[in-house]
Amino acid sequence: MKNRFLSVAAIAAAVLLGSCATQTAPQQQEPQTGCTNPVLWTDIPDLSMLRVGDTYYMTSTTMHLNPGVPVMKSKDLSNWEIVSYCYDILGNQDETMLIGGKNTYGKGSWASCIRYVGGKYIVSTFDQVTDKTYFFVTDNIESGKWERHEFEPSLHDHTVVFEEDGRVYMINGNGRLTIREIKPDFSGIVDGTEKVLIEDAGLPAGGREQMMLNGEGSQMFKINGKYYLFNIVWPRGGMRTVVCHRADNLFGPYEGKVVFQDKGVAQGGLVDTPDGRWFAYLFGDRGGVGRIPYWVPVEWKDGWPVIGDANGKVPDTLALPKSKGLIPGIVDGDEFDGDKLKLVWQWNHNPVNELWSLSERKGFMRLKTDRTDTLFTQSRNMLTQRTFGPKCNGSVCLDASGLNDGDVAGLALLAGQFGYVGVVNEGGKKSIVMVDNMPDGEQTGGWPPKRGTQHVVASVPVAADVVYLKASCDFSRVDDDSQIGSHGVDTAEFYYSLDGKEWKGIGHTFKMVYMLDHFMGQRYALFYYSTKKAGGNADFDWYRVAY
Repeated sequence: MKNRFLSVAAIAAAVLLGSCATQTAPQQQEPQTGCTNPVLWTDIPDLSMLRVGDTYYMTSTTMHLNPGVPVMKSKDLSNWEIVSYCYDILGNQDETMLIGGKNTYGKGSWASCIRYVGGKYIVSTFDQVTDKTYFFVTDNIESGKWERHEFEPSLHDHTVVFEEDGRVYMINGNGRLTIREIKPDFSGIVDGTEKVLIEDAGLPAGGREQMMLNGEGSQMFKINGKYYLFNIVWPRGGMRTVVCHRADNLFGPYEGKVVFQDKGVAQGGLVDTPDGRWFAYLFGDRGGVGRIPYWVPVEWKDGWPVIGDANGKVPDTLALPKSKGLIPGIVDGDEFDGDKLKLVWQWNHNPVNELWSLSERKGFMRLKTDRTDTLFTQSRNMLTQRTFGPKCNGSVCLDASGLNDGDVAGLALLAGQFGYVGVVNEGGKKSIVMVDNMPDGEQTGGWPPKRGTQHVVASVPVAADVVYLKASCDFSRVDDDSQIGSHGVDTAEFYYSLDGKEWKGIGHTFKMVYMLDHFMGQRYALFYYSTKKAGGNADFDWYRVAY
């Protein structure tokens, strides 16, 4: 990509921190009720948001998936669609290519920061495999054409500040938060500028001795001349909590306080509406479906944000337009009859572009292999998209006539603890199988992960080449626990059909667990891999998704 840099003059021309500066005159509108929390019942963690005029943009973490750093757009905070990604891939290391038994599950690029400065959209992130920090710049956020800038080292969970004098600063850390100046062309850190900004970010909630997380996920906003720095903390024996520090000067001194604590909903920042209302965008860990967004109303008192409803809690409903659902903006079916994939899809790790095609057989997604694998999670070119709550179904039509001996293809629920329904060719005879790596006994997630080995749960011989496969997920809530683990029903059932009408269950109930080594909610995945001989193909006619 071109590596042109944004001039200091352009940065100084219009400095906006986060979403807090309105681009157009406020427009009065009647609040509409009907939007419910969680606003987006799907895995969208580490979100960063801003508003430009009457349009909101949001970025999020997708780690080991590519393309990466999705950009989502909304006109009303309720209804969202993916409009672009900041990059296709970040590097070609063995880990990102699933080579030699290596992978980058749970790593890749994490928390991003989105800004709008001088007519440019600027998104920054970092990557743990390349050990670099990245800036992506565009003047058309929906075109998908981004200028890329990078430098070492990787600065974890950072926030970026553009000052009126044209200088750029980055703040990050865990407990001890540091600030450093970034070169105006985003090529690196200005030597000698790093200093400690806040020594103990978790102190308002008890201090580092009482914390499991002591202040990370920094997000900075400048509102009415004051600087507000948001961080997540997690007191031992408690729940994730939002701490805010404020100062009159970027370099402090800062005073801090706990500004929100309910249901473990935390980490995020602030956004305002054209009619002058404020919301906090936060997320909560919710078991197998992942980390999901909540919007919480904000009032201002004595120069501090007061987050929550009248009782200081996460409200069940919001004075926003009713959501029309996640389909088709965030998740969607695909008939594979176009010349490119829909934006809802992401590859598991880097794709091998020579091994997939929408044109070799029109109307089909064809996956091919050029090597053998034995473990499902190390198979390349898995095509994934999100599962979602409270309940969802994903189904595919698969033509398995091109499978070689030892080949496996099908529909999976991809996470650290995975399950799938697929077709296996063994010696020219096909079977539909249900496979998972659930261990014996109860699995509750967490760290370190405890899982079983990949094994066949059930197998049914079939003579047909064309089969239909389905995975049905139930993420319905059963409690309000704030800890990592299973907080809903979090179960899935697998099905198959030979005519697409009459469905039969296969295998047992699959338990969907959030595991920290993958650090991601369950993903629907179309997959194909060879265990004996490479060179075959699997043709997916369509993928369909529904509540």
